[in-house]
Amino acid sequence: MPDTTDSKSLTLVGARKALDAALEAAEAMGKRFCIAVTDAAGDPIATARMDGAPRLSVGIALNKAFTVAGFGGMPSGAWWDLIKDEPALVHGITHTPRLIVFGGGVGIFVDGTLAGAIGASGGSADEDTEVAQAGAAAVTG
Repeated sequence: MPDTTDSKSLTLVGARKALDAALEAAEAMGKRFCIAVTDAAGDPIATARMDGAPRLSVGIALNKAFTVAGFGGMPSGAWWDLIKDEPALVHGITHTPRLIVFGGGVGIFVDGTLAGAIGASGGSADEDTEVAQAGAAAVTG
């Protein structure tokens, strides 16, 4: 086993690409979203709140990206299927600060490595995921 890892980290330029693509997808839907882009550790790089987007959605978008980064890129929407049949997990893990267990957070991968995460909030879980995926797809490395 090596003593170090190779890692990629999203830059401000990459975060802005993701943010712009997500905002474009949100505008195409005709809805108002909050978008948050983080590095692989879940620290914010770029955020936006579209005019008229719910204020509470700012924190939700950040927490969706944080959740994804904290679990190695697993989409926030994958959580519910993992825990729904285990009441102890549903009642326990959902009390974890900042953990989001519904859609709208996805990883930004470059060459198979998690480089960052993006969260979107303002629509349904499916719409949030679609906006976040549009942002993630804009980053190529």
